[in-house]
Amino acid sequence: MITVKTFVFNPFQVNTYLLYDETNECIIIDPGCLEDYEKKEISDFIISQKLRPVRLFDTHPHIDHIAGNKFIADTYGLKLEVHKDSLQLLRSAKGFAVAFGIENIEPQEPAGYIAEGDLIKFGNSEIKVLYTPGHADGSVCFYSEKNKLVIVGDVLFNEGIGRTDFPTGNHEALIKNIKTKLFTLPDDTEVYPGHGPSTTIGWEKENNPFLN
Repeated sequence: MITVKTFVFNPFQVNTYLLYDETNECIIIDPGCLEDYEKKEISDFIISQKLRPVRLFDTHPHIDHIAGNKFIADTYGLKLEVHKDSLQLLRSAKGFAVAFGIENIEPQEPAGYIAEGDLIKFGNSEIKVLYTPGHADGSVCFYSEKNKLVIVGDVLFNEGIGRTDFPTGNHEALIKNIKTKLFTLPDDTEVYPGHGPSTTIGWEKENNPFLN
């Protein structure tokens, strides 16, 4: 059974997710820990729960979601894994960070790539990669059918959708991927977005004003 631990980090209030099961192996998705106290918060939790981080992923390469990549990679000896279409935005992230007045982000070069349909295994668990560009090239979601949950980054929010006015944003593609990749999941699937509270697929199908 997968447990999801949520941290809210950095000025953009990004949701960082730590997924683990009864084996105590865990994966880290979108580490937004920028300040020292945020880094301490996530590392203290990992220590207190006796967890073993085994893999590191970004849903997409915007600066708020990658702020803690270097810290997590260095602290736990992990290598970043992203979709290959993230690479251009990932490499330009430092310039965007400086434009927002953030000087201490060091983008990491990925050591591996994930793609549509890949199964990511940790402990006794696995999650499936869904490729969902629209908010940004390289955007992916992570879905567990068994645990009825999906980590969606900035693709879908509680009664909202991701912005498409950033570089590589595409509104038509975003809507298409939400409807064909996410809204085809069971209604009781818990949705964990990149910002704000969780929701469910069924609730968004009925109540999301951007999709009805």
